[in-house]
Amino acid sequence: MAKRKTKFVCQECGYETPKWMGKCPGCNQWNTLVEEMTAAPANSRHVFQTSSTSATTKPEKITQIKSQKEPRMPTDMPEFNRVLGGGIVAGSLVLIGGDPGIGKSTLLLQVSAQIAKKDFPVLYISGEESSRQTKLRAERLDITSDELYVLSETNLQDVINQIENIEPRFVVIDSIQTIFKEDVTSAPGSVSQVRECTSHLMRIAKSKGIPIFIVGHVTKEGSIAGPRLLEHMVDAVLYFEGERHHTFRILRSVKNRFGSTHEMGIFEMKEKGLEEVLNPSEIFLEERSQGAAGSIVVASMEGTRPVLVEIQALISPTAYGNPRRMATGLDNSRVPLLMAVLEKRAGLLLQNQDAYVKVAGGVKLDEPAIDLAVAISIASSFRDQSSNGDDVVVGEVGLTGEIRRVARIEQRVQEAAKLGFKRVIIPKKNMDGWTPPSQIEVIGVSTVQEAMKVTLGDS
Repeated sequence: MAKRKTKFVCQECGYETPKWMGKCPGCNQWNTLVEEMTAAPANSRHVFQTSSTSATTKPEKITQIKSQKEPRMPTDMPEFNRVLGGGIVAGSLVLIGGDPGIGKSTLLLQVSAQIAKKDFPVLYISGEESSRQTKLRAERLDITSDELYVLSETNLQDVINQIENIEPRFVVIDSIQTIFKEDVTSAPGSVSQVRECTSHLMRIAKSKGIPIFIVGHVTKEGSIAGPRLLEHMVDAVLYFEGERHHTFRILRSVKNRFGSTHEMGIFEMKEKGLEEVLNPSEIFLEERSQGAAGSIVVASMEGTRPVLVEIQALISPTAYGNPRRMATGLDNSRVPLLMAVLEKRAGLLLQNQDAYVKVAGGVKLDEPAIDLAVAISIASSFRDQSSNGDDVVVGEVGLTGEIRRVARIEQRVQEAAKLGFKRVIIPKKNMDGWTPPSQIEVIGVSTVQEAMKVTLGDS
């Protein structure tokens, strides 16, 4: 009889230890070790597993390997195709995560219906909802297709059997935390179950050439729940984000073996499901008030796409001993850093001022190129002096007050010109080597003081 052993597995990183510890040595998280039972196979020390294809697989010279373009299956959503790098790659394993209720199941059900309309069999496996519940969502989305199969199952072996019977061209697993393998003794959603189930699904995807999308739960910090190994096993990791009080949803890729990372697709949640936002810059700027102090437009890059968004700042005298520094949509530590640069290099007395900075529209920006726009919005609000409504600002700010060059300046300027802006303020180092559009004035600046003089005038 197989001897049962006990081990403790971290639910965050997958670290294993024979004894319980309060703090995981792998990820330094507290109270994440959970006891699991493992059955050791008989004569395990003499067992050595080998691949069934090891006898026929031989190393090849890289110069003799034939390269071919990965075949893709495009959907009817250009935004979805953009994030994946041009469409769904056959045999790919894609992980998509997001907050509960954000629209992951809705998005994948719409994609499944679009593929099924092309007479490709699609298998949608739901471990969280019954088939009737999935049918209710399909009726709300006006989805009717004889090639779309729905299965409510959590047993991995039954899922594999149905994949072999139906032979679908596209599979959705919603969600991986509900699927379990019978010979793994831990509970569904544990590190061992998630790792084993994902490994089996990966072999099916690669061997049969079936693209499989798996939905993953997220933790309270916003990362995919389960071991970090899960993100390393899949071909692409997508995050579906959005503010609860906004209808806009952002599909962002953080890993993609078949396309660009940090690509972004924007959708709007409506009664009939998710609809694409083909020109997000217009949407984010349509409610912008002209002539308001503390407002400026920045051209940010999301993957290969330039997006124009509004940066808003509110500076007011503090009523407490320690001024407050708050930011929404950008790194919270960036605000006091830029305020220190403005105080030291531009002479603005900000040490007794509360600062509130926001990216309008619920977008999250994390690139250094937005530094100059944040600094200008803070200075504009502090002086209570509005900037020119036709200006766009781009640039990274250094601690000595210099404006550093940014990447993809041509795409940023072209997006600003397309939306009718008259001037764009960029780093002077970015002025050489390209020809700006004729309908927009491009001004190069070297320091924060120069940028403030151009956008806000002398003061």
